[in-house]
Amino acid sequence: MEKDRGEAIAVEINPEIAPTVMRVPRRIRERLLSDCSKKTVSSVQDIEDKLLHAHLRRQQFYHNVSSKARAKPRSPSRSSDEELGQRIEARLLAAEQKRLEILTKAQLRLAKLDELRQAAKTSVEIRSERERVKLGTQVESRVQKAEANRMRILKASHQKRACAKERTSQSMMRRMARESKYKERVRASINQKRVAAEKKRLGLLEAEKKKARARVQQVRHVANSVSNQREMERSQMRDKLEDKLQRAKRHRLEFLRQRRRQRDSISLYCDMMQEDAELLSRKLSRCWRCFVKQKRTTLDLAKSYDGLKINESLPFEQLAVLLESPVTLKTVKTLLDRLEIRLEASKNVTTTPQLSILDNIDHLLRRVATPKRKVMPSTLRSRKGKKVSSARNVAGTSVKKMSRYPVRVVLSAFMILGHPDAVFNGQGDQEAALNNAAKGFVKELKLLINVIQDGSVQVSSGGESKLRTLRSQLDLFDKAWCSFLNSFVIWKVKDARLLEDDLVRAACQLELSMIQKCKLTPEGDDTMLTHDKRAIQMQVTQDQELLTEKVRHLSGVAGVVRMESALLETRTKYFQAKENGSPMANQLACFFSPSTASSPVQSVSSSSGRRKDSIGVEGSKRVTRTLFKDDTPPSSGLSRVSNDTVDEVSKENEMIVNELLHDGNFKFPGGSTVKDEEDNLKNKIKETMEKAFWDNVMESMKLEEPDYSCISNLMREVRDELCQMVPDSWKVEITETIDLNLLSQLLNTGILDIDYLGKMLEFALATLRKLSAPANDCENESTHRNLLKELHRLCQAKDESGNLRAVAIVKGIRFILEQIQELKREIGIGRLTIMKPFLQGQAGFDYLTQAFEKRYGPPTQANESLPVTRRWISTLSSCKDEWEEHSNTFSALNVVARSSTGISLRTGGSFISPVNTASQSTVTDTAVGQLSECKGEKVDLAVRLGLLKLVNHVSGLTPEVLPETFHLNLSRLRDIQGEIQKIVVVTTSLLIWRQMLVKSESETESMAKKLLEVLDGKKEAGLMEIVKTAMSEEGEEKKKMMRGLLGKSLGEGNTVYERVTSCIYKAARGALLSGNGENGKRLVETEMKKVGGGSNNALKERVLETARVLGVVARVSVRVHGPWLTHLMPQH
Repeated sequence: MEKDRGEAIAVEINPEIAPTVMRVPRRIRERLLSDCSKKTVSSVQDIEDKLLHAHLRRQQFYHNVSSKARAKPRSPSRSSDEELGQRIEARLLAAEQKRLEILTKAQLRLAKLDELRQAAKTSVEIRSERERVKLGTQVESRVQKAEANRMRILKASHQKRACAKERTSQSMMRRMARESKYKERVRASINQKRVAAEKKRLGLLEAEKKKARARVQQVRHVANSVSNQREMERSQMRDKLEDKLQRAKRHRLEFLRQRRRQRDSISLYCDMMQEDAELLSRKLSRCWRCFVKQKRTTLDLAKSYDGLKINESLPFEQLAVLLESPVTLKTVKTLLDRLEIRLEASKNVTTTPQLSILDNIDHLLRRVATPKRKVMPSTLRSRKGKKVSSARNVAGTSVKKMSRYPVRVVLSAFMILGHPDAVFNGQGDQEAALNNAAKGFVKELKLLINVIQDGSVQVSSGGESKLRTLRSQLDLFDKAWCSFLNSFVIWKVKDARLLEDDLVRAACQLELSMIQKCKLTPEGDDTMLTHDKRAIQMQVTQDQELLTEKVRHLSGVAGVVRMESALLETRTKYFQAKENGSPMANQLACFFSPSTASSPVQSVSSSSGRRKDSIGVEGSKRVTRTLFKDDTPPSSGLSRVSNDTVDEVSKENEMIVNELLHDGNFKFPGGSTVKDEEDNLKNKIKETMEKAFWDNVMESMKLEEPDYSCISNLMREVRDELCQMVPDSWKVEITETIDLNLLSQLLNTGILDIDYLGKMLEFALATLRKLSAPANDCENESTHRNLLKELHRLCQAKDESGNLRAVAIVKGIRFILEQIQELKREIGIGRLTIMKPFLQGQAGFDYLTQAFEKRYGPPTQANESLPVTRRWISTLSSCKDEWEEHSNTFSALNVVARSSTGISLRTGGSFISPVNTASQSTVTDTAVGQLSECKGEKVDLAVRLGLLKLVNHVSGLTPEVLPETFHLNLSRLRDIQGEIQKIVVVTTSLLIWRQMLVKSESETESMAKKLLEVLDGKKEAGLMEIVKTAMSEEGEEKKKMMRGLLGKSLGEGNTVYERVTSCIYKAARGALLSGNGENGKRLVETEMKKVGGGSNNALKERVLETARVLGVVARVSVRVHGPWLTHLMPQH
């Protein structure tokens, strides 16, 4: 019965009723009086002596008990083991029989009692019935008086029982509080002593380890120095001996030469030749050994290259990482340099060299050579003419020989051959030629590696079998390389021109945005600019200088001139449009939708194709820049240059990257990105405005004199949107089919040519089907067919005014524009999906860091730009104390776990300590990497504990009280705050429920799941829903009682509420600092036991999951906002 009741619960009792006086046992009273009479404080040594004396007495007691229970041999004929087993078995049987007898007697007694109770009850009922019938109406008045008296007595008894229950509960609470405080003090003192001893022992061990390491390092250093010195001495002695031998040989030869100069000149010359040959052979062998040791042989280099496993069939990400690896670049460059040397040697030793035209490829190598980027002073940047001339001088004075086989160009052949869709923008003749050249070059390279490793091979071509030697294969490899390099340079020139157009367009966008934001005049007057506008102007100037520098690297001075002319034309046309008062959308559309702009469909492939030039040079920052390149479909030219729209897009991009970093399984929604209530409101406003626009267009078509100019403008927008999405080869066909000049002339005459407009719509729908995904072909075709049928029905309807035809055309245009926007959204989601691996790595952290710095300034300005964060950090002064408390608790748990394994009595059997299992599981959980353990770093610890304190507040989080570093995670922190409040409510409800209805652990677990489901399923769930769920089988009185107790216990300042929130805070803190592995689970279980949730798996899992999510937020914030937080941290 006691196990089923569970743990005792502290419930608030009315303090007005005086508690009963408890009687203290005589033995305890005597001990207290004796302790008080002594009036001395026991020292630590006395306590330890008493503990040692108690331990010795306990051991003596165990020894006496074991000696009394030891078996004494009675019969020498039987063995002691068998006799002992039989006696134990006999005792067990006797105990079992005795237990069964006691159980039978208890059952019989209970049955007799039940029979007596039933008989008494029956007799009383019969007697009362007889008396009631006998007395009848004579005692009616007395019955009423008795009823009144009974009610008064019953009420008095209820009040008495309630008072007794209140006094009992208060006394129990006080007793439990005293016992818990006493136990905590004793436990804390013991834990402090154990922790101090453990720290001292670990310190001694660490000191011994350091001394041992120092000795080992010293011995190794001495041994290395001695061995090096001996080696140097041996080499010096060897060199001296060789020199002496050489001098002796020369002296001997000179002596022999002088002695036999005339007589034996021929034989002497032969001997001298032999000696020189021996000397030369020794020198050659020494040089060969040095060459093999330092530069390695061609065979070794080929084997190293073959070990890289570079193959065009690898996946794109794996091949890109492999090609960008420094080890790969170094190995391949070494091999290519050796092949170039072998090729030059073979050409030099050839008797009749036949150099072809393709041998001279210096002009091609200059095209693919990567220019050296030098950081120039600001004074030289302003003087462009001097900088250009200096660059020419440097180029003219550079005489360094270029490598014949640039390593990045060679490796790009594998990417071109394996993933042409990711490299090429289109499928033209140049791309096809480059693909064929890459195929031939890779084939010859693989064959050359095979020849180097295995020797000459037989190759069959055209029915003939030819022997490929190293020299012949080198010649074929060089010819294939020349062909590939020529095709590569032709393609790169075209791609560089497209990239130059993109850079020029970006510079024009920056210039136009700066003019609008700063409100500059045509004369360039900037005297009235504020500090913020001057900062914007300076930032735009710096960005344009970077773009100019990149254009200079791509196209030289001519590209810079084209860029400056485009900027000048942008400024001129903007001011002309402003003076004329015409809409800027029509005047400046040429700058934001040029004919050279690549389509959004191919932007991903182009960025992937340029990854060798961009990502390899500037790292992950360029990845984030190319990702967010006008993803959102603008509705007009004005919105494209609006700074508010740019800020919204930037914020939306930050939200996407933030979600990817916090949730590895984050999936992009169908039509939008991360949204909150404000975004939903904006979308509703946008939908309303679009609906109003189209309704206005429809009404204008139904007038007596309809305005057909809106049809021309809408078709212009359709054409421009299609031109932005399609390849360059399609734009001519689109422009010819959707001829706006002819359409405008027809509409100006008031003629609505349905056939001509219908052909335009059909062409636009067909183009959209080509651009959409193949999986949607059937659906799109059926939708388009139904649309054309409906439009045909409207056009065939009888209508003298012809308004229905115009309405049908507008309806078709609206459908096409909606399909274009949907296709753009799909393209944007596809681009984000491709870039997802990069964004979940260092590139995502770099992007968020740059965005935060752009919005709030550098870390040195954190005190002024981050006031809320500064105030939040100033309140985290207790982090060090909480860390020490957590460390002491964790150490105490480990000490208790280790000590508990040695306390158990050993009866001869063996047992396995669970410490190893726990450690193994901890390693496994850490390997999963869900939440890492806090190591005590200042910033990491402060952020984790500060976040936990933020979400523990009862009041909801708002942007005004939330630090600026967590504005992107406002909704996530609100969800965490809601989860913690749910855990508090469920824990308190279970405490009261178990106090009122004594239930088992399994029933408590199921009730916890039900309450969590109620709170998760219904956001507005209150006390009524909780009480109905918990007390579904009870009466109204108990429901009312539980509702009152629950409402009182959930109020701030209540003892139960403070106790529950404190335990849940410590449990979440343990999981947050120790991770969600075994250590975190132990800490959570320890703290949840104090409020009756130690065995409740649902609540523990909720706490662990909440801590995990909060830990991920803290980890990302430390990596993104680390410099700002470090600057704001107090230095002491």
